[in-house]
Formats: sequence, structure tokens, C-alpha cells
Amino acid sequence: MAVHNEIAPGYLAGTAIVDYHHPEVRQQATRLAAGRISTLDVARRCYEFVRDEIAHSFDIGGEAVSCSASEVLQLGHGICYAQSHLLAALLRSNGIPSGFGYQRLKDDEGGFCLHGYNSVFLPEFGWYRIDARGNTGIIDAQFAPPQVRLAFATDELGEIDYNVNLAAPLTGVVTALQSSVTVDELRRNLPSNIPMG
Repeated sequence: MAVHNEIAPGYLAGTAIVDYHHPEVRQQATRLAAGRISTLDVARRCYEFVRDEIAHSFDIGGEAVSCSASEVLQLGHGICYAQSHLLAALLRSNGIPSGFGYQRLKDDEGGFCLHGYNSVFLPEFGWYRIDARGNTGIIDAQFAPPQVRLAFATDELGEIDYNVNLAAPLTGVVTALQSSVTVDELRRNLPSNIPMG
């Protein structure tokens, strides 16, 4: 099991996308950690806040596109990538290392798109994968370490769980979010895989 001081600094870094230095993000992170003693409790609170309080744009018919953690928090919704940016920012603001993971899933048009989630370093369990996409009648993602309960399985032909733990979001994901004005436009620009090599 990895120990905290062996974790690369990028997993705690603030960036333009994971902008935990933003006053509203920092304030929300502080609220979520209030009265909590353990890393596990703080991580669970951050996760449940994003999963339950930040809607997935597709679920609510949202039009605006958010990318950075502060944009997601201000807008109150985002797609999975944006939600993962906010969750990473809330965790990192509280000194909890967090990364990014991706799955290649079949989409509604018969093609594929990437789905984004997070990893979090929990002292009791090591790196643990979490998915704050938001639950629906058929999606039941949970924070239940050591059991991993992501929003989606990769059971269909061509689907892939890359099982990566990246310190920064994929460039293609950030580009798709930042270059799309509406959620409908974004839906057409979603990346379909992780570039290899």
C-alpha cells in the first residue's frame, strides 16, 4: 500500500481546471470538512456533495457547459468530467490526494464516448476509485471502500475500463468542454478514447 509521502505532488495540485484556490471552492471544501476528523469522513462528504448536489447536465437538460471546479460549483451542474474536476478540487483543498480515471462506454448513437470519474487516496485503503456522476433509477454509484461502486460497468463489446489514475484531466476532455458553447454541442464533441502512445 502506498503511503501519503510517496504520492506525486500533482495529485494535490491546484490548476486552472482544479481551481481549489477559488474562494467559493475553498469555502465549500471547508464546510464539507467541518467537524470531521478522519480523511475517510471528509472524502465521503466531498463525494456525496458532488454526486447528490451537483446535477449531471444531461439528466436535467442543462444547456450551459462548465469545466473548471469553480464553474461547476457556480452553475450547479456539469457532465461527468466537470463533476470530477470539482470533486478533485474539494478533496485537494482538504489535503486529500485525488486523480482522474476514464472508461470508454457505448453511447446512445451506437458509438463510444469517454466517461470520467475520480480516484482518492484513503490512508486505510490506498487509492480508491469513486464516481460522482449522479445516481438515477439505473445508476447506483456509492462510496463504499474497499468495494468499488462506479456508475457504469464496462460489459459491452468495445467498452474499456482504462483503470488509470492521472494527476490531471485529459487534454482532450478539457478541450471538448472549453470549446463547446452548449451541452448539445458538447455531446457531439465528446472524446471516445484515451490517446495511446
